[in-house]
Amino acid sequence: MSIIRELGIQETYLVYPALLEFLPHLDLSQEEFVRQVNNNLRPQGYRLIGSFEDSIDTLAAIAGFRTIDSLVFKHYFHLDVLVTRAAFRGRGHAAGLMQWLYDEANRQGCTEFHLDSAVGPHRYDAHRFYLNQRMHIHAYHFVRDL
Repeated sequence: MSIIRELGIQETYLVYPALLEFLPHLDLSQEEFVRQVNNNLRPQGYRLIGSFEDSIDTLAAIAGFRTIDSLVFKHYFHLDVLVTRAAFRGRGHAAGLMQWLYDEANRQGCTEFHLDSAVGPHRYDAHRFYLNQRMHIHAYHFVRDL
């Protein structure tokens, strides 16, 4: 049984181990990560939720998201990160988080739900999951390093 709930500002540190599994090259300490999220992202509307297994102490999966207004997409929901820790995969945590996120997007009056996902063989499972969630590939996302 999992419990899904929003993480408050004082709980941002809980996300760090899951994020390191997803981004092992992350060059931020836990303290720097917490400061970045709490001081830069949260004031812009960034929010975090977690799926806890068995108790409120075992964080199995996390999601970071925000709502955005744009001329092209109007008021939309953007999922920045979704990570299930390796030891907890295949137990429904990601699907539970996605349902919570869809419900929240509806509560916020969003017209669309967006996410970006890297490409490559290491991402096939994630892409299969998103397609099974009835998402579709809408556009290419171009990047230029500066």
